[in-house]
Amino acid sequence: MAEVAERLRVYVLGWKAYFRLAQTPRLFKELEEWMRHRVRAIQRKHWKRGKTTYKALLAKGAKPEVARQIAANSRRWWRNSGMLLNSVLTLRWMDALRIPRLA
Repeated sequence: MAEVAERLRVYVLGWKAYFRLAQTPRLFKELEEWMRHRVRAIQRKHWKRGKTTYKALLAKGAKPEVARQIAANSRRWWRNSGMLLNSVLTLRWMDALRIPRLA
C-alpha cells in the first residue's frame, strides 16, 4: 500500500497545484471521496482471502463482528470499501499513508 499511496500522492499534489484557483469545492470533495473509496478497495483486494482480512482488521482495531462481516464478503471488495470498511480504515489511516486531501 505504501507504493500505491506514494504514486497517488504525486498525482494528487499535481492536480491540487494545477487546479488550486478553480472554484469547484464540491467537485474536489466528490473526487476525494471517490479516491478514498478506491484506496480502501485496493487495500481490501490486497488482503485477498477472508482469513487474512479478518486478522488484518482485528490488528487495526476493528470489532470482531465488523471484521467478520467484512471478511465474509471477501469477493465484494468494491461494495465493502464503501460501507463497514469506512469505520476501520478511517481518515487517520489515509493520513498515515500520506495521501493528501483535496478539499
